Amino acid sequence: MTSGIKITSKEMRYISLFESITGASVKDCIVNEEQNRVIFVVSEGQIGMAIGRSGRNIHTLERMTGKKHEIIEYSEEPVQFIKNALKPAMVKEVRITETPNGKTIAVVAVNPKDKGVAIGKNGRNAERLRFLAKRYFQIEKVSIT
Repeated sequence: MTSGIKITSKEMRYISLFESITGASVKDCIVNEEQNRVIFVVSEGQIGMAIGRSGRNIHTLERMTGKKHEIIEYSEEPVQFIKNALKPAMVKEVRITETPNGKTIAVVAVNPKDKGVAIGKNGRNAERLRFLAKRYFQIEKVSIT
C-alpha cells in the first residue's frame, strides 16, 4: 500500500466485508457518504474475482450495505491506473508531465463517444479520478479531453 494513506475503522469494516465475500485483496477503500458510494482499489489481476460472475459480488455487497460499490484495479504505473479508473471508457492516450513549478499533471484523451462516461454524471467519475491520482501518484491536476 502507498505510504501516507490512512484507513479509518469504518473503511476497515468495509474492506473486511469485501474481502470475505469476494476473496480479492483490497489495497484501499474510500467511503463517500455524500454520494452514498464505496470505492475499492483491488490488487492487480483481481478485478474479475472482485466483481464476480455477472456482478454477483457487487450486487451482494450493495444489498448488504445499501451503498453503490465501485471497483478499480490498482497498477504501479500511473498511466495504467488512470486507464483502469476510467473503465469502461476507451482511453486513447494519457500524458503525464511536470510543470515548471514542480507540479505533476495528467492529460487524458478519451474516445469522443466515451467522454460522458469518463466524466460521469455531474463530473463524479472525473472527481474520483482526480482524488485517486493525487492519493497514489501526487498528480495535482487531471484533465479529460
